[in-house]
Amino acid sequence: MEKKRILCFGDSLTWGYDPEKRSRIEENSRWTGVLQTLLGESYKVVEEGHNGRTIATDDPAEGEKNGLKYVIPCIESQSPLEVMIIMLGTNDLKRKFSYCSMDIAGEMQIFLERVQAHNRFRMNDKMKILLISPPLVGTTGKGSWLEDCFDFLNTQKVSAELATWYKQLAEMYGCEFLDAAKLVSPSPADGVHIDAAAHRKLGQAIYEKLHESNLL
Repeated sequence: MEKKRILCFGDSLTWGYDPEKRSRIEENSRWTGVLQTLLGESYKVVEEGHNGRTIATDDPAEGEKNGLKYVIPCIESQSPLEVMIIMLGTNDLKRKFSYCSMDIAGEMQIFLERVQAHNRFRMNDKMKILLISPPLVGTTGKGSWLEDCFDFLNTQKVSAELATWYKQLAEMYGCEFLDAAKLVSPSPADGVHIDAAAHRKLGQAIYEKLHESNLL
């Protein structure tokens, strides 16, 4: 029997960037790996995390990071898909973009419009979507190497506002919603990324959300 496929589309928080070692968290400890273990053999969790990925903004300094440009080719190459999990927005908080929470929500609206249009007209509405608002940024990690890049004083406020916007967008576009900031916090090591313990907690919560929302 063909495995049911779940696409996890995100940034370094999905890729599994280790805030202490600055490498990649071990596969089974990443939230995607935890989810795979909990779901078992009948499911295939597809990791599609890209360090630095934005929702819909080009980043000339860091290369091809625009999620909007890549998402449809990714969906097509990974189909058939039962569920798509989207967790983006952290990199859009960077100082150089100067975005407020409404700007980031506007990006996510464009992103969801494109994904759901493809889902409706190319996939017969078969793909279910879980939208996750990311953990907060800058609430810990004062003095870390990422503080200036993200302007922690500002991003604490802006990142805290994203969940309200994302919840509204999830309702508008027929997605389920989960607020990761209620579950996990950034590591004091850098104030942006989550550690292995938080990954395990997030993976468990996503698994429970998928079940209680009848997405599986």
